Amino acid sequence: MYKKILVPLDGSKTAEAVLPHARALAYADGAEIVLLNIAANPAMEFAFADPSIGAAAVAEEETEAKKYMAKVDKELKSAGFKVSILIREGGAAEGILQAAEAVGADVIAMSTHGRSGPARWLLGSVADRVVRHSRFPVMLIRAND
Repeated sequence: MYKKILVPLDGSKTAEAVLPHARALAYADGAEIVLLNIAANPAMEFAFADPSIGAAAVAEEETEAKKYMAKVDKELKSAGFKVSILIREGGAAEGILQAAEAVGADVIAMSTHGRSGPARWLLGSVADRVVRHSRFPVMLIRAND
């Protein structure tokens, strides 16, 4: 049923809570797991008077994202899964939706931080935006704190 499972990760344990579910789905269908990391928010550059400082911060974040994604990739491949990695820049929800289109994902599997009240209002909900705007099925896992 599923051939490509897009799994957005941000480096947090909360985001990684979806991995056992994605593994089970991939195992059942022989699907590829496409790991996605949105490495930088371009708005970060506006926080600096000198754009070169912002560019350096973005480059550093991309380097860390590559290290993190390589670690997760290695763990999944050593367990016998077919895995590929995408690292993108931009807004999280928009990046997830664009990546799903680009890779031809059959499903997006992601964790939700489960914020509510003022935290959700201030920080927004990436999961909510993905669910509302995705043309793909979305499997949400509520991570335990």
